[in-house]
Amino acid sequence: MTSAVFSLVEKLAKLAEKEVKLLKGVREEIAFIKREFEHIKAFLASAESSQEDDLELKVWVKDIIEVAYDTEDILDEFTLKLARDHGHGFTGYLRKIKSSIQNLKARHHISSKIADIKSRVSNIGEGHRRYHFKSYCTEQSVSTFTGGTSWHDLREGAFLVDEGELVGIDEPREEIVKWLVDEEPGLEVVSILGMGGLGKTTLAGQAYNNQQVKAYFQSHAWINVSQSYKIEDILRDMIVQLHNEFEQPIPQGIEIMRSTSLKQMVKDFLQQKRYVIVLDDLWDKEALEGIKNAMPNSNLCSRILITTRIAHVAMVSSNKSKIYTCKPLSSKHSWSLFCKKAFRGNAYPPHLEQESLCRQILKKSEGLPLAIVALGSLLFAKDVHEWEMISRSLATELESNDVMQNFKKILSLSYNDLHYNLKSCFMYLGVFPEDHVIECARLIRLWIAEGFVEEREGMTQEEVAQRYLKELINRSLVQIVGTTLDGRIRSCRVHDLMRESILSRLRDINFVSFASEQRVELHKRVRRLSVQYTYNNALEQLNLPSLHSLLIFELATLSISYEQFIPSGCRLLRVLDLGDSPLHEFPQQILVLFHLKYLSLRRTKVCIIPRSIGKLENLETLDFKHTLVSELPMEITKLKKLQYLLVYNYADFTPSRSFCSITGLSAPHGIGALVALQKLCYVKAGGDRSKNTMQELGELCQLRKLGVMDLKKDDAKELCHSLKKMTDLRSLVVVAESEYEVIDLDFLSSPPRLLGRLYIRGCLKKLPHWLSLLNNLARVRLKWSRLKSSPLIALQNLPNLVELELDNAFDGEKLVFEDRGFLKLKQLSLANLENLRFVLMNGQAMPCLQSLFIYRCKHLDWQLLLVVIHNLTILKYLQFREIPEEFALAFYPYSSSRMMREGILQKCYEEVMERNPEVYFVWWEEDHWELYDLSLDSYNAIKGKVMSCGDVLPEVS
Repeated sequence: MTSAVFSLVEKLAKLAEKEVKLLKGVREEIAFIKREFEHIKAFLASAESSQEDDLELKVWVKDIIEVAYDTEDILDEFTLKLARDHGHGFTGYLRKIKSSIQNLKARHHISSKIADIKSRVSNIGEGHRRYHFKSYCTEQSVSTFTGGTSWHDLREGAFLVDEGELVGIDEPREEIVKWLVDEEPGLEVVSILGMGGLGKTTLAGQAYNNQQVKAYFQSHAWINVSQSYKIEDILRDMIVQLHNEFEQPIPQGIEIMRSTSLKQMVKDFLQQKRYVIVLDDLWDKEALEGIKNAMPNSNLCSRILITTRIAHVAMVSSNKSKIYTCKPLSSKHSWSLFCKKAFRGNAYPPHLEQESLCRQILKKSEGLPLAIVALGSLLFAKDVHEWEMISRSLATELESNDVMQNFKKILSLSYNDLHYNLKSCFMYLGVFPEDHVIECARLIRLWIAEGFVEEREGMTQEEVAQRYLKELINRSLVQIVGTTLDGRIRSCRVHDLMRESILSRLRDINFVSFASEQRVELHKRVRRLSVQYTYNNALEQLNLPSLHSLLIFELATLSISYEQFIPSGCRLLRVLDLGDSPLHEFPQQILVLFHLKYLSLRRTKVCIIPRSIGKLENLETLDFKHTLVSELPMEITKLKKLQYLLVYNYADFTPSRSFCSITGLSAPHGIGALVALQKLCYVKAGGDRSKNTMQELGELCQLRKLGVMDLKKDDAKELCHSLKKMTDLRSLVVVAESEYEVIDLDFLSSPPRLLGRLYIRGCLKKLPHWLSLLNNLARVRLKWSRLKSSPLIALQNLPNLVELELDNAFDGEKLVFEDRGFLKLKQLSLANLENLRFVLMNGQAMPCLQSLFIYRCKHLDWQLLLVVIHNLTILKYLQFREIPEEFALAFYPYSSSRMMREGILQKCYEEVMERNPEVYFVWWEEDHWELYDLSLDSYNAIKGKVMSCGDVLPEVS
């Protein structure tokens, strides 16, 4: 991985800046190594994509990576020896003398190793000059890998599907054709968007060759753009096609014309014609703009049809209503295409015996047409044993089989177009198991700890990493799984075959992932290791002194002692994620991992953190979420680089729930020393020194997320004074000590203007006066506030509010949503409002509401609520908890209840149900929530539940 070189150059630069005590001559040798690697870095930035097709270059790059890793390890070991804590007093003095002698030996040791590294780097540099890689890269790789004719031949050949074999293309083709011939005046762009292999080119070709399209337009041209396009070459290709179509001679001299002359020639030719131009495989909007400049924009309804993998290219190029996003094939269409390629139209062969094996292999394609074609072609005419072998080792097939190699290369086009930082981030997704949903916040923290995220002026590394993630999603390399209502990405995943492609690359970059059925025999250097369902003692077998990252997944069911989790000798670990492991004690081996930046014991049974954790002075993330830890030692305040401190748990829910089910952290004295903290959840305000804790929070000016628990009335003023200093705060959670404790947050004179989430749990006499001033506020949750006056007045004009939850937050009888209020609200929850009788809506309130939750509002007028629901025209989801069964039954079309069967209520009911929203009813039954939908079975179950109590269903007037 060339990021190893980029990372090393930065580390060498920082080392040169520091006054590290090195022996004479060593500093000069490090300077030489740094200069050589800077030259190599410049070359690798352009050469990386070429190494797949050039074995000589690949070997050279591998040597570079090895020496880069060795150099980095030497520097890390030296830093480790210099970092020993000598203690105090006479004993500390003796240790210091001993350490000085040891450090002298260490400097001699590093001097010897650096000299060896210098020799290796010199030899590698000679190899670079000897084989003239630079000229090779610049002259050959462009044409053979990323832009020449051969790559377009490969793309066309890889999706070799006859007209009769196409599946699932009819509807999207008709949609594209309709957009092309819709007679909208002017020149418009129509986009087909999707990841590599989804069939964009095939779909574009089907629309382009459609008879209606051929007849509608007078001139037609199909242009392959590619990553390394030259605008002059595109224009020449277009001129040739346009003239050939009319059997006109090609203009003389176009080979030497510049773009200006070529553009004018195209414009003159198309001036009075209705034309359609296809730009296949567009990678940036500059290419489109350059081509559009040559297109006459008359009222003849001409069109440009583009295919692209990159979302923002489609978004800025087209009218949003004319962007077709390619979707994976359905299970039915996937199976049909697979059988056509694997069995050549024949029936399912009896010798394969089990159809489940086919389905298992097909599942890996996830509906990607190119993958299905490649897999089908690979499996054609093979027996069941070969199928089973391929199913187990698909990553190997991606390396060795010609058909799968072509598929991998097509996927690699998107990878090779990435910036080197993004390449590292994307490759890192290979550590996660197959089908794994990745929590984005965790992924971002891991990227930062691994050193993949660059520092940019005016931005935190978290903000930079979020941009990286959005760019990978924008390029269709990563799929969004979950988002918040305000558009934040909560979870993502990588396509299984894309992951297999990553794994096939990881073998060359010392990045290993294995599962329980695999033998663990690793006798080479491994930098990053991912273990899934590993068996007992597996990690003890590893001798990995250069291991930098260890992530363990899904081990909760195994009985492994904590001594077995960390291989001996892994003193260079920077990332250690033992989440979900069956740990009951804090592993003592962790305490010697001086370089550790990221430590997660999430969802383990660990309850005590040792005082010696203060030795881990490079820690940036401490994740003890969902553990039994409730107190941290004072030594935690030595961790000056700590940015994320997550220490809390949730108690199991019951209907008779306590006021708060969150357990938080008793803050150690001196927590204000952790000035680099960006996220702190949840710190307790209670105890003898609660006021001091609230004062100390004011030192944490870089905080972006803060959760405070057990807040008492006397603590609120100090908390407000501290909040005033947190100008970057984006999320605030405040929980009172009890449901009866009144908290006053009005002392906050100048609230954090960037605050996007505000959750308050506790009794309020009134809403804070500053709440209505927060224009960035997107989510508000008020629980146990028991306000006497409606909170809607203060909240209704917040311009970006998308989620509102009122849980035991209002003691009145009426909530009125006024006209033009809550213009962006998407989700509303009303819970435990025991006195609430009327919910009313005036005019056009909540025009964007999509989800409505009503929980335990016992006295609510359900008929008036139906009128409100009727006016929420885009409502998609309704959920009711613990409501009267007769109201639930009246929602069913087969109900005999007259509750909503007369007059205006009947009309409201019918119009609501015509919109086909998802409607659910939930009750707590014994020890769990039971959910009912609008099916007949659910209706009978609810009706049976009512009748079993001996009740007669009332007629509700």
